[in-house]
Amino acid sequence: MTVSRKLGDAQTPDEHDIEACLRAVPQWQGKEISYVMLVGGLMNKNWRISVEGDSRRYFVKIPGKGSEAFIDRAAANAAALNAFSLGIGPEVISFNPQTGVEICVFLENYRACTNGDFESAQHQHAVIDRYRRFHAGAPLPLTKTIFDMIDEHVAQAIPLGGHFPADFAWLQHHYANAKAAFLASGLDIVPCFNDPIPGNFLISDNRPMMLIDYEFASNNERTYELGVFFGEMFFEERKIEELTEAYFGSLQPNILARIHVNRFLADMKWGSWAVLNRKLADWDFDYQKYGVWKYMRARDVLYDPRWSQWLRTL
Repeated sequence: MTVSRKLGDAQTPDEHDIEACLRAVPQWQGKEISYVMLVGGLMNKNWRISVEGDSRRYFVKIPGKGSEAFIDRAAANAAALNAFSLGIGPEVISFNPQTGVEICVFLENYRACTNGDFESAQHQHAVIDRYRRFHAGAPLPLTKTIFDMIDEHVAQAIPLGGHFPADFAWLQHHYANAKAAFLASGLDIVPCFNDPIPGNFLISDNRPMMLIDYEFASNNERTYELGVFFGEMFFEERKIEELTEAYFGSLQPNILARIHVNRFLADMKWGSWAVLNRKLADWDFDYQKYGVWKYMRARDVLYDPRWSQWLRTL
C-alpha cells in the first residue's frame, strides 16, 4: 500500500532520504511538497512528487547503494537530456551530481509495457523508430561497449566471491572468440540505450512511446542495441529479420550475424551483472535465479549450428 506524506512527516529511513533530496532542490524551497513511493525499480527508490502551485507532478529516482559500481550517473543524465531533446524521453528538471539524484516530469496517463505488449507490431516498430533517433543523436560523454560491460562485471564479481556457473570457463572461451571477431570486424559506435526491459518503455493511448531510465546508456555497438532488445522480447527469427530490415532498410548477412552474436553477448552481460549484484547489497530481487536463466539463454545461442558461421560473417 502506497502512503502519501508531506515534507516534514517522514517516518522511515527511505522517507527521510527523499525529504533530504527534496529540500535540496532550489526551485522548490519554501513550497509545500507531498511524496509517494512508487512500486518497481530493482536497485533504486522511485517517488512521485507533487509541488504546491505546480500543475505538473514529478518523478524522483534515488540511486541504490552499490549501484555506483557500474552506473555513471552523470552519463545517464546526459543521455536523458539527449532523449528529451529528441522527443523520446521525459523532461529532466534537476540533477544533483553529488548524489546522482535526477528529477523528471512525471508522465501522466502512461503505463509501463510488459512483454505481452511487444506482440504488437505497432509497439515493436515504435521501439525501432526511437532507437534510430537516439542512435543519430549527439554522442554521449561515456563510451562503454558491451565488451567493457561484461569485463567490468566479471572483474568486480570475482573478488567478491561471485557465484559463476560451473561451465563459466567454457562460456568465457566463446565470449573471447566473439569479442575477437567483433573487434577484428570493427565496431559501429553510436549512442545506445542498452537496457530494454519492458518497463523502460512507456505507452499511452494516442501519444508517442517514451523511453525512461538511461542508467546503462553509453556509446556502444549499434547492433548490440537490437540484439539485446530482440532477445529480451523473445522474438522469433522471422520477426528479428523484419525489424532488422525496418531499422537498416535492407537485410545483410553480416548485420544479422552481428545481431545474433549480440544476443549471446547480452545474456553474458546480464548474467554477469546478476552475479555481481547478488554480492553488492540485500536487494529485493532473486539475482541468482535471474543470472542462471541468462546464462542458460547464452548457451542456447552457442548451441545454434550457425554460431561459427556467424563469427566468420561479422
